[in-house]
Amino acid sequence: MTPSLRKFVVCSTWGALIACASHDAGPGSASVSKGKGADSAITSHSVAKPESAAARVAPAPPAVVASGPDTAKPHLGPGRNKHDSLTFASAVAFGRRQAAKWPTSPAPLPGALLPSHRIIAFYGNPLSKRMGVLGEYPPDVMLAKLDTAVRAWQAADPSTPVKPALHYIAAVAQGSAGKDGMWRARMDSARIETVYGWAKSHNALLFLDVQVGKSTMQRELPPLMKFLERPDVHLGMDAEFSMHYGAEGLPPGKRIGQFDAADVNWVSSQLRALVDQKKLPPKVLVVHRWTKAMISHASDIKLDPRVQIVMHMDGWGPPWMKFESYRDYIDLEPVEFTGFKLFFHNDTKKGNALLTPAELLWLRPKLMYIQYQ
Repeated sequence: MTPSLRKFVVCSTWGALIACASHDAGPGSASVSKGKGADSAITSHSVAKPESAAARVAPAPPAVVASGPDTAKPHLGPGRNKHDSLTFASAVAFGRRQAAKWPTSPAPLPGALLPSHRIIAFYGNPLSKRMGVLGEYPPDVMLAKLDTAVRAWQAADPSTPVKPALHYIAAVAQGSAGKDGMWRARMDSARIETVYGWAKSHNALLFLDVQVGKSTMQRELPPLMKFLERPDVHLGMDAEFSMHYGAEGLPPGKRIGQFDAADVNWVSSQLRALVDQKKLPPKVLVVHRWTKAMISHASDIKLDPRVQIVMHMDGWGPPWMKFESYRDYIDLEPVEFTGFKLFFHNDTKKGNALLTPAELLWLRPKLMYIQYQ
């Protein structure tokens, strides 16, 4: 199936427009079911049963290794269907071939997290129980679940130390324009400090994620720089809600958004300067992507050892669909490090078991950033 014909099921993560949409790359096929508008909706959603996530991040059996050598035949866990297995084999084989042409990352600087560590992050916003696991549970319960996920990945690949993280949506795309017409809500400093405190209590990193709406990274990054001065705070940029490059007249959610390599390079340049000025260890920049168009001119993204770029496969669906997307939108256009998102509820809503660390560790290049929503 070619990317232009593939339907990919996506659950949006924005606070005021929590919605599930079926996006088809063909013309006239996208549909969006909106939630309530503006800030009222950020706290008004029904809550999924909490126990559904608890059982889905179980430690891998101690005997499970990260993967066999790249000449070994990859295999999924029991219970996967034939379609999952075939697409998995295709994605692994393609990744192995791409590894030969993967860009050589700059030699890591002192204090660099990647590739010496693997980052396991919980994503969301505490103002909404529907935006991800970070806000779905009380902080102590959420952090205990993060501990469980970290143990699972450490057991699956003992050779790579795991670093926990909270990935907090600090600028949230909105269903109304707001006073400044930017269609996004910024989280205030007190809220960011609260989540940072949760991260510090677990020796975890904090990622500040940005959904620009009709704003820009040039406008949204400066208010976050005082937090990024801290060595354990990093950044994410979400192209899905960047309503530029042909979508200027549309509100977030009416069309999948886009960043260009120039946007990524500008953000990277700001982080590089910060690293130099404040004598910081390298920053990690996570870039969300689950369609080709979301990041245009990806081959023009510039690499620098002061900013470690993770191209992050961010989309939900059955296993075969996620494997295809990793192959077609991450492996096909190599950048630097790779990431993969797992959705506790949306990946499993059709009865599929959540993908396990032992299964995902077959993908090439090896995943260095895994995000749970």
